[in-house]
Amino acid sequence: MSQSEPQDTAGLPARAAALDLLTAALSRRAGLEEGLNHPSLAALSPRDRAFARALAMATLRRLGPIDQALQERVAKAPPDRVVQILRLGVAQLFVLETPAHAAVSSSVDLAQQHNQSRPFKGLVNAVLRALTREPPKLDDPERMAPPWLYARWSAAFGAEAAREIAAQIAAEPATDLSLKDPAQGEVFAEELEGEVLAGGSVRTGRRGDVAIWPGFTEGVWWVQDAAAAIPARLLEVQPGQTALDLCAAPGGKTLQLAAAGAQVTALDKSAARLTRLSDNLARTGLAAEVVVADAATWRDGRSFDAVLLDAPCSATGTFRRHPDVLWAAKPSDVASLAALQSRLFDAAAAKVKLGGRLVYCVCSLEPEEGEAQVAAFLQRHPDFAIDPIAAGEGGAPEASLRPDGTLRILPHHRPGGVDGFYAARLRRS
Repeated sequence: MSQSEPQDTAGLPARAAALDLLTAALSRRAGLEEGLNHPSLAALSPRDRAFARALAMATLRRLGPIDQALQERVAKAPPDRVVQILRLGVAQLFVLETPAHAAVSSSVDLAQQHNQSRPFKGLVNAVLRALTREPPKLDDPERMAPPWLYARWSAAFGAEAAREIAAQIAAEPATDLSLKDPAQGEVFAEELEGEVLAGGSVRTGRRGDVAIWPGFTEGVWWVQDAAAAIPARLLEVQPGQTALDLCAAPGGKTLQLAAAGAQVTALDKSAARLTRLSDNLARTGLAAEVVVADAATWRDGRSFDAVLLDAPCSATGTFRRHPDVLWAAKPSDVASLAALQSRLFDAAAAKVKLGGRLVYCVCSLEPEEGEAQVAAFLQRHPDFAIDPIAAGEGGAPEASLRPDGTLRILPHHRPGGVDGFYAARLRRS
């Protein structure tokens, strides 16, 4: 068992909550986030809630190999609830290393709780006991992602890179923080038993409630993946310059721009998601104009020195923290999102002053959402050109720099992993 996982002293309610969470995560996009607010989870003690989340996440991180192991032992697929119980059972046995008697008996008890699964409790018992005698291999990178996605990564980045990307899926990531004052990086790295990464992010292996960590209440830092912190740095905003953050929620990039001294307008169409941004602005003592609007149709006569578009995307690059995105995504999503990204890209361009900068980024590993978007944009907008990013600029791994001066950050480009991102900086001439 990894040291970060809670010890298994949890009872059946915690496992039932894990079942609810896993079911929600695999039913729809953002299901995991919604599932974390499920009543069955809220009713648990903090320790049991941590176990339920750890069990669901361990299952999602190795869902491909787990399903392969089950398919080899179950000739006909049982009802969905039974499949989820079996998946959780395998994760308990071989990821969390729960004692076999506890993992098997609790899985049978879960099946007993529901009319749909009760007739299959014998199957649950037999399959899990058979697996304890012949433990499956759950660490094959080629089975970690859905086959269609793995094939896309192989085609886009090569077979070796695809394996290295997929190998990151099973690993629980550390927590990355952005600091309001990057000069305090070494101080808080020591406080939080972490390290300062290139670019200024602090990475810590701490787990648990971040709200009780040193510096949180004082608004010294906010949680933000090291890769997600790079695009705002690429804008190079200076104190007093105007900056527009489109699709701003949950707001890490807005906080970066405000901390750099820019006059920031943060826009997002989700009022609920902007609440978190407003809370973080208040906690950090930073200021920004917060606007609820659709970036594609927003009518405002202003133009800005710097515009950041972190476009809605398939989010396949965020699987380290959100492994459910891999299984919720569909091939058709990439094409439909690419059309939306194109509209937003044009809307962002219209807000850039002459001589101003525009950074386009997506937390996606799919070239249609990154490289292809920029190529098509430049065809439509001859008044824009790529402003090449230098090696290591903004803290980007050197392996991420493309020949055209844009960034393709892959999850294995930084030791310990990083979110997958594409970013391009453009200047209006």
